[in-house]
Amino acid sequence: MQREIKLTDDGSYTVAIPQMNITYHSIRGALQESLHIYVVSGFQYALPNITNETISIFEVGFGTGLNALLTLQEAIKLKRKVYYHAVELFPLTMDEAMALHQDEQLGTGNLSIQLHEGVWEEDVVINEYFTLHKTKKSLLDLSLNNQFDIIYFDAFAPTNQPELWTEAVFANLYAHLNPHGVLVTYSSNGSVRRAMKAAGFTVEKIPGPIGKAEIVRATRP
Repeated sequence: MQREIKLTDDGSYTVAIPQMNITYHSIRGALQESLHIYVVSGFQYALPNITNETISIFEVGFGTGLNALLTLQEAIKLKRKVYYHAVELFPLTMDEAMALHQDEQLGTGNLSIQLHEGVWEEDVVINEYFTLHKTKKSLLDLSLNNQFDIIYFDAFAPTNQPELWTEAVFANLYAHLNPHGVLVTYSSNGSVRRAMKAAGFTVEKIPGPIGKAEIVRATRP
């Protein structure tokens, strides 16, 4: 699978797969998209209802690591501990990760590189506020043992990976989400929202980032 590094409109980089005609982030701006959907609409929104000392986050699709890096930045700023479990079947190479220039753009030292260099299938302590666990599997083959406060659902689009956007998948995620937990995703597709509702979620469409009218935030009552 050939991958290319692509510059987006806000000056940040993403990864493209030409033969599938897809990119990991919006070409209108990878950074602004991740901030809006996952950090603001997910992490910041959920915080007032999280009483645990450590915030547990599960990400479907580690990809470029941008969602994790921005969450790490936020954890440091707020001095809140985060346990971050990400699943990714096709990780980037270190050359690809370095070509994204995330640390340079965000002023995060070498934190992006640490996230990508971190060993798989083990808890890796990045700093006092952030522990990362990466799993190299498909979501469909993963047995979750933990409960989470927030889920970042950042798989490829339903047209590319329909098997990941089903009622059965969302029911499994619902079962591993704490009460009042939040799932956020960029897709507001009607079939996706129906699958979430059938799984038990309360689903709302909210304004999206630049270039996207709406996104979805789902909560477990």
